[in-house]
Amino acid sequence: MRQVGPTAQKALLLLSGGIALSLARSPAYYARILNKIPLEWKKIERRKLYRAIHQLYRSQLIDYKENRDGSISIILTQEGQKVSLRYKVDDMRIKKPKEWDKKWRVIMFDIPEQYKNLRDSLRRQLRQMGLKELQKSVFVHPYECRNEIDFIIEFYNARRYVRFIEATKVDNELHLRKRFSLG
Repeated sequence: MRQVGPTAQKALLLLSGGIALSLARSPAYYARILNKIPLEWKKIERRKLYRAIHQLYRSQLIDYKENRDGSISIILTQEGQKVSLRYKVDDMRIKKPKEWDKKWRVIMFDIPEQYKNLRDSLRRQLRQMGLKELQKSVFVHPYECRNEIDFIIEFYNARRYVRFIEATKVDNELHLRKRFSLG
């Protein structure tokens, strides 16, 4: 399946909001989806969005049609729908390779108290993806996860608060190897 950047991933997810509407069972859920989509579009930097849309079009993940009033509608292709479902945030998992490369991926964040909900959501998402907490705002994982972390950071609009480090040594490595069943 094609790799797309974090902004393009977010655009695909937002475009797939129509798919979510068609699967929703209650009017309350419709309202939640419809209210959230415009807010998320506004969070994406315009220049990045235009570049991402151009990339998605070249990759044949989206198409467009010109309307009679001169506006343009962006449409997810079937391939685009598959890719957007692949990046569903709640179902995101980090793939385990056959062999560990002996590197640790360390994710650190310092999110101000006024954004406590963002901090809690990010912490919950990292746990759900299989990362282990070293300290309150420091998580670790033994496998390559840069794309997934970039996507989550972009999705939550938290790039300025989060750092990603690759390390070859951690002082409590034996404990971490045990927690990740690395033998």
